Amino acid sequence: MTSFLIAIAVLIGGYFIYGALVEKIFGIRRSKPTPAFLRRDGVDYAPMATWKVFLIQFLNIAGLGPIFGAIMGVMFGPAAFIWIVLGTIFGGAVHDFLAAMMSLRSGGSSLPESIGRELGRPVKLFVRGWSVILLILVGAVFVVSPADLLAGMTPLDKTVWICIIFAYYMAATLLPIDKLIGKIYPIFGAALLFMALGLLIVLLAGGLEIPSGFEDGLQSRNGSMPVFPMMFVSIACGAISGFHATQSPMMARCLTNERLARPIFYGAMVCEGLVALIWAAAAIAFANGYDGLKEYMAAEGHSTASLVKDISLDWLGTIGGILAVMGVIAAPITTGDTALRSTRLMVADFLHIDQRKFVKRLMVCIPIFALAFVIMLIDFDVLWRYFAWCNQTLAVFTLWAVTVYLARHRKAYVVTLLPAMFMTAVSVSYILYAPKEGFGLDYTLSVTLGAGAGIACLLAFLYALPRLKKTSAK
Repeated sequence: MTSFLIAIAVLIGGYFIYGALVEKIFGIRRSKPTPAFLRRDGVDYAPMATWKVFLIQFLNIAGLGPIFGAIMGVMFGPAAFIWIVLGTIFGGAVHDFLAAMMSLRSGGSSLPESIGRELGRPVKLFVRGWSVILLILVGAVFVVSPADLLAGMTPLDKTVWICIIFAYYMAATLLPIDKLIGKIYPIFGAALLFMALGLLIVLLAGGLEIPSGFEDGLQSRNGSMPVFPMMFVSIACGAISGFHATQSPMMARCLTNERLARPIFYGAMVCEGLVALIWAAAAIAFANGYDGLKEYMAAEGHSTASLVKDISLDWLGTIGGILAVMGVIAAPITTGDTALRSTRLMVADFLHIDQRKFVKRLMVCIPIFALAFVIMLIDFDVLWRYFAWCNQTLAVFTLWAVTVYLARHRKAYVVTLLPAMFMTAVSVSYILYAPKEGFGLDYTLSVTLGAGAGIACLLAFLYALPRLKKTSAK
């Protein structure tokens, strides 16, 4: 319990201390008009209340990652708690906040356009395709899982729920952001916040033991699967996630003042880290330790989704449990809809298709919807593994782009340089080593090549640094 309380305190403290430092490094212009006013179109560029922007950003990023990812990640052992805390403060929150600020300073540009300005046209073209693939994967993944949960709670089967959820995705993608998303998210947000708060109260006041396992070391508890890099990909959205950077520009288009950026973008990521921390602790407490969790997951008919359902119903009772499960259902749905909406914005940006008219939005969306539906037919476990790796790889490109941006503007780029090097090593090591979705290479070779990739990127950055410093800041 002590370790859990310390982790919560460090996460919250990280927002006020390190978050303020990163904000100072970037430099906030309180009087600078934001794209919400400068490019207002009533569809995607629309000033919104601060609490709404925060809640939408939080729900956008808080999909299955801080819930399912945290549970799968904590199976590797207590190292998961350290990664959630430090990854959120020094990686994920910095990544989300600075991606939003880059977008704000460039008229609300989407992520590939921001990355392209810093890393060049070839990288921009690659990231365009990569981002669209990732976002469609998110839309597909986050239809299947809530449909499974809803099918287990209602008379309707999984196929019917998939159709219902997908129909909602279509509406959320096409309608102006303040017409559906801006109105329905407070309801979803209430359910999600109830879930997290309810579980936290039980953990703190329910007389439960949270066996952290730090006394036995940080080695993997997940069989032969090593902590590095496997755990760092399993826990994505609960620590750092490239997907988040695709969402930050969308909400940057609704921000009314730059001074709100840190509470909304850095703050939302800290809140997601807290959700991940709560679910990791809940899984260990419910299963009475790492061995118990491993036995639960190995039992026939058990899965991450069933564990979420069992914890919610057992700890919060029937009514509270149903509300908690609804929060878990709301999380992926509110991420999936905005993933497809972000896809529309990216495609429209690089094809230069104005989005004011419904017909033009529909023209962009038809192939997106079709591809998402086809991807949904792929096995969920396979989808999740590729989604997780694509997610972290996009974070690599974002972090290097922000690092170049900071260097070009003569700011302290070390805040993103170190996370960029680390995530490069994680992403490359993972795809080389992973036995199923990767190349299945020797572990030592994979990690060595991953570390080499991080160093190679550092050397390329240092080589370009004198030229970057000569570039006049805008």
